[in-house]
Amino acid sequence: MANKSPEPLAYSRLGQVGARTPLVIAVPHAGRHYPPGMLAEARLPRNALETIEDRHADLLVTDAVHAGAVAIVGRMARAFVDLNRDEREIDPAILAGGSAPGDVLLSAKASGGLGVVPSRIAAGGAVWKRPLTQAAFEARLALVHRPYHDAIERALDEAVAVHGLAVLIDCHSMPPIVGTGAGPGAGPRVVIGDRHGRSAGARFVDAATSAVRGAGVSVAHNHPYAGGHTLDRHGRPRAGRHAMQIEFDRTLYLDAALREPGAGLAAVQRLVATIADALLAEAQSQALAAE
Repeated sequence: MANKSPEPLAYSRLGQVGARTPLVIAVPHAGRHYPPGMLAEARLPRNALETIEDRHADLLVTDAVHAGAVAIVGRMARAFVDLNRDEREIDPAILAGGSAPGDVLLSAKASGGLGVVPSRIAAGGAVWKRPLTQAAFEARLALVHRPYHDAIERALDEAVAVHGLAVLIDCHSMPPIVGTGAGPGAGPRVVIGDRHGRSAGARFVDAATSAVRGAGVSVAHNHPYAGGHTLDRHGRPRAGRHAMQIEFDRTLYLDAALREPGAGLAAVQRLVATIADALLAEAQSQALAAE
């Protein structure tokens, strides 16, 4: 399923070589590699750092990959570097001297501690024993962040070259939304984000939404998650590059402790494949219309 070239530290590329379909899947927050040096620099233990993972979200894409999609899966822990943040999303307090190189995008996420290198998390406060040097900060971007996004860009380029367009799913998992359940008034179990229409054509979003509803799963659009840096960077619908973020409620596929794969994993794997099929059908429809 994976290609045979040496696996980079930053990511795994799953699927056949080339672009069998126009579908690319990115999984930025499921990385479980915690380098010993990183853990030595951290003020918090590994189990606290793991709370910001999209726990085992990489397992959700297996059926879609078997059906022909390419997946770019981040390998490094989110606490080391957040692949769904702009390089400029920095909490200046994380850097020695409190000054960041170049432009700083002080987003709400960065201000809250979840910048491109997390500085504070809810499970324990400050992540690091001491601020990072600018050289150490830059090394994290060069080692992990840039190679990951370069790999996504290459996969999208391949898809466009072969199929005339590309569709990117940025796959995430989310904590249960208040009200989630089986009864009346239940909250959504899946949230599809398209940066409020900026990162994907409406027909692709509609196709994904219909696929989720058809599977009997409640779904919301852009609330409370509209997508992040991955969609901003790679979603260019006017250029035939459609990107959407899809969040899956962790209770759908993890055990009761939300730590390990649960009984619902296979059903969510099938759901992701069903969404992929719907997106591919829409891509084919658009390609035929363009002929």
